[in-house]
Amino acid sequence: MTREEKSIAIENLTAQLAGTNIIYISDISGLNAETTSNLRRACFKAGIKLEVVKNTLLAKAMEASSNDYGDLPTVLSGNSAIFISDVANAPGKIIKDFRKKSDKPLLKGAYINSEVYIGDNQLDALATIKSKEELIGEIIGLLQSPAQRIISALQNKFAGSEEEGAE
Repeated sequence: MTREEKSIAIENLTAQLAGTNIIYISDISGLNAETTSNLRRACFKAGIKLEVVKNTLLAKAMEASSNDYGDLPTVLSGNSAIFISDVANAPGKIIKDFRKKSDKPLLKGAYINSEVYIGDNQLDALATIKSKEELIGEIIGLLQSPAQRIISALQNKFAGSEEEGAE
């Protein structure tokens, strides 16, 4: 790879990083072609971009980015692949699902909405993070609950008084 090609690759990675707040870094080495293809297909269906990257180029892209990746560049060794998503828990769920059949991919680290997570031991927590839509749905449900109880109580009260008046 020439210097110019490296420079272009770093610019492209920097642009990708700038366009998202959710990045998972994992090790997918050792996966056979079929399993890798299945992983890519699952990522595509979930709206996740999966890309194998060179560690040095990714580190330079992180350095050039306006985001603060903290200690995340320290996990860049060996083979690395990045999962870029719009949903915080989607890559974690995909990785967990694939780990039911094999010991890979291993989570090296993640950057989610300015928070840095390092280590495979973070996978369970990351896979259970609620998405923005899930949180909004829960809040709406909680807000509607008292109103529904009041309406139900009033309907029961009026239904009971109508029955008394009919007698």
